[in-house]
Amino acid sequence: MQGTIKTFDETARNGVVVDDQRNEYAYDWDSFRETGMRLFRIGQRVSFTVEGEGARTKVHDLRILTVHP
Repeated sequence: MQGTIKTFDETARNGVVVDDQRNEYAYDWDSFRETGMRLFRIGQRVSFTVEGEGARTKVHDLRILTVHP
């Protein structure tokens, strides 16, 4: 899935990502710790996976989306 970073708190290392259908998902440090990412910028394009529904929704593998020419 792809989306855009809506918010990011550098201190808490969490925020909200919005997918291309405008669904919002909260993410935390566990969502991107293993990807090597340290921070995100608001408006940055990212890829991620989502598991679960409702209050049990969990974002995984949050990483910067790179486009190769």
